[in-house]
Amino acid sequence: MHKLNALLLLCLALVFAANVQAQSNSGVNNAELNGNYAFTFSGFTGNSGGSSVFGAVGRFTADGSGNITNGELDTNGVGPGAALAAQAFTGTYAIGADNRGVMTLNIPGGAKLAFAMMANGNAQFIEFDATGGVGTIGSGTMEKADTSAYNTASISGDYAFGVAGFDDANNRAAIAGRFTSNGAGALTNEAGDVNAYGTTSSMTFSSANYSVSDTSTGRGTLNFSFSIGGSPFSLNYAFYFVNAGKLFVMGTDPVSASTPLLNGVVLRQQIPAGGFSNAALNGGMVIYLTGFTFCGNGSARSSDALAGLSTTDGNGALNITFDENCGGLSNSISGLSGTYSVASNGRTSMAVANGGVAYLVSPNQAFLFSTDSSVVSGFGEPQAAMSFTNSALNGNYAGVAATPASFGVQVFSGEFAPDGASPTGNMTGTEDIGASGGPVSGAAFQAAYAISSSSANGRGTMTVASGEGGNAVIYMISATAFVAVSLNDPNPAVLLFEQSATSPPPTPTLTSLTLSPATVTGGDSSTGTVTLSGPAPSGGAQVALSSSDTSVATVPSSVTVTAGATSATFTVNTSAVTASTTVTISAAYAGVTKTASLTVNPAPPPPPTLSSLTLNPSTVIGGVQSSTGQVTLSAPAPAGGATVTLSSSSGAASVPSSVFVPEGATSATFTVNTSIVLVSTSVTISASYNGTTRMASLNVLL
Repeated sequence: MHKLNALLLLCLALVFAANVQAQSNSGVNNAELNGNYAFTFSGFTGNSGGSSVFGAVGRFTADGSGNITNGELDTNGVGPGAALAAQAFTGTYAIGADNRGVMTLNIPGGAKLAFAMMANGNAQFIEFDATGGVGTIGSGTMEKADTSAYNTASISGDYAFGVAGFDDANNRAAIAGRFTSNGAGALTNEAGDVNAYGTTSSMTFSSANYSVSDTSTGRGTLNFSFSIGGSPFSLNYAFYFVNAGKLFVMGTDPVSASTPLLNGVVLRQQIPAGGFSNAALNGGMVIYLTGFTFCGNGSARSSDALAGLSTTDGNGALNITFDENCGGLSNSISGLSGTYSVASNGRTSMAVANGGVAYLVSPNQAFLFSTDSSVVSGFGEPQAAMSFTNSALNGNYAGVAATPASFGVQVFSGEFAPDGASPTGNMTGTEDIGASGGPVSGAAFQAAYAISSSSANGRGTMTVASGEGGNAVIYMISATAFVAVSLNDPNPAVLLFEQSATSPPPTPTLTSLTLSPATVTGGDSSTGTVTLSGPAPSGGAQVALSSSDTSVATVPSSVTVTAGATSATFTVNTSAVTASTTVTISAAYAGVTKTASLTVNPAPPPPPTLSSLTLNPSTVIGGVQSSTGQVTLSAPAPAGGATVTLSSSSGAASVPSSVFVPEGATSATFTVNTSIVLVSTSVTISASYNGTTRMASLNVLL
C-alpha cells in the first residue's frame, strides 16, 4: 500500500486458483467498520530487481457508510519514496454480506486492501494490488482506537514490547524488551534483548523517551539509545495509539544494516504484586513465531513459520510441542523439555532447543524470539483451561496470513466456517489472496480437520481439499481463536484466526462433574455440580444425568444450566445399604460425558443403652460393709468407651460420680461405700447413660 503490520497470528498460505468468485462490494455490512481505528502492517515491496522490507502504521476514521476520513500514516522501506511521515489520506470501503471487505486508500502510489471483520469490530487485512511480480504484499490488523488516550500522560506505568523486521539486505532482526513510563515523556527501567541477524545480545540503555506529537491523531514518536558490546545505537519509531495500554510502532530510521526496519506492538505489563517470578509461567501458552533462514534444503533463505504449545510448571520446568515449516520442509516436535527463569521485570530466559528470550506482558503472555540464526520471533498467548475437541472449533472465523517474512508469501484474509463435527470436522470459507504474481479475489476454501486434547492439548490437523490442497497443523488458543501453520507451503506464514462478526457464541462443552460430599451414609444426600466451558446458550443447556445403581443413588433425569451461566447443581438422594457401595453418577452434554463416584456407606449401629444396674450384696451394715455395683450395656461400648454417671439418694451410701465401660466391653463395676446409720435406711443408687437410667436399692442396716 504502500503498507501496514501485525504482530499476531493466522491461516494457510496455499495457492488457491479454483472456484474463484467476485468479492461482494454491496456494502450491506459497512456499519461493522465504524469509528476510529489504528492499524499496523508488515510486508515487502518487489520488482524484477528483487524485494525489500516495507511497513506502515497509522489511523483513520470509518463512518459506517463506506467512507474513510481523518487518515494518517507513516511508512518506511528501502529506496526513494518509501518513507512517509504523518501522511494524510482518505479512502472508501465496502463490506459484503459475508463480512469480507475491500478498501481503497488515497495515498501516494495508492493502495487496495482486502479485509475480514472480526466479532469485536476489528479487522484482519492484506494488501492485494501487486501484479506481475511488481508491487507490495503484506498483512496487518485494524483495531478500534480509544481517542481519549491521545495524550502524553496516558502512557504511564510498565510496558513490554516486541518488534521484528529486516535490514536493507533482507537480514532479519528482532527485539523484545520492557520499560517504565512516567507519563511525562521519560522512559526508565529499560531492558531489552536483540537478535541481530543471528547474534543475540543484551541491550544497555543510555536513554529512552517518547512524545505524543499530535493529540488529534494519536501519533507519537519513541527513541531508544543503547549500546551492544560497547557500540552505540539509536533507533527511532513512530507510533499510533490503540489505547493507553497498546501502541502500534514502526521504525522510522533509514533502512540500513545498523537500523533495520522493525515494527510491532507495545503492551502494558500486568505485573503481579512483588514482581514477576517463575510462577508467572504456569500452564499452557500457545506460541507462534516467524523467521527467515537457510532451511537445509540447499536453497537460499526462506520463510520459517512455527506454532506450538509451551507447558510450564510455575517452577522453572517447561515442555514444548511445536510444528514448523521452513521453506516447505516441515518438522513436528513433541515433548521437548527444558528450563526457564523469569526475572522480576518479566525478562525470561529459556533453555530449550536453541534457546530463547521472552518478555512477559502478563502471566502466560509474552513477546519472544529464538537466539539462533533463524531469528524466529512472535508472541505467546495463554491457552484457555479446557480440553479441546472438534466441538470447540465451531462458528465463523476471520483469518489472515500474518507477518510475512518474504516477498514470496501468498498472504490472504478471509472468512471461514468450521462446523464442529466429530470425529472429522469440515471447514469452508472464502478468501482473498495477495501474491506477487497478482491478486485472487473470492477463492473458495474447503478442508477437513480434527482437534485433540491428548498429547498436546488443542493440537489439530487439517487436510485442505481446495486449490492445490495440502496439510496444516492447528493449535487452539481458545474456542474463539486459533493459529495454524501449513506443512507444504514453500513460503509459509503463521496463520491467525479469530471469531468473526457473524459468529454465534461458541457451543460450550461439559468440563466437569463434581459431588460434595463424595462419601455419604445411606439415606443422606450429596450435591452434584456440572460445569460448562463457557456460558450456556440462549434457552439454557440441558445436561442429562444418570446413576449406575438407582437402588442405591438416584438423580433427576437432567439439570439445566440457565442461559449465561456456566454451572448448575442437583441433588443425589441415597437409600440405606447393608454394605459400602460405590455408585457412578454420569452427566452428558453436547457429546461430552463426565463421571464422578459416590460412596454410600451403611448406617453405623445405634449406640448402646444401659440395660441394668445391680448391687451385690443388696443389704449391708452401715459403716462396716460396702456393696459392689455393676452396670451393663445393651451392646459393646463404642470407640472411646462409655461413661456411665452414678448417683445416690442418701448420704448413707456414696458412689463415684461415674464409672467407665472400656471400648468393646459390656459392663463395669464400682464400689458403694456406706456410713453408720441410726436407723435402717433404704438408699436408691442410680446409673445413667445415653438417655437411659437404671436404679437399684441398697438396704443399709443399723
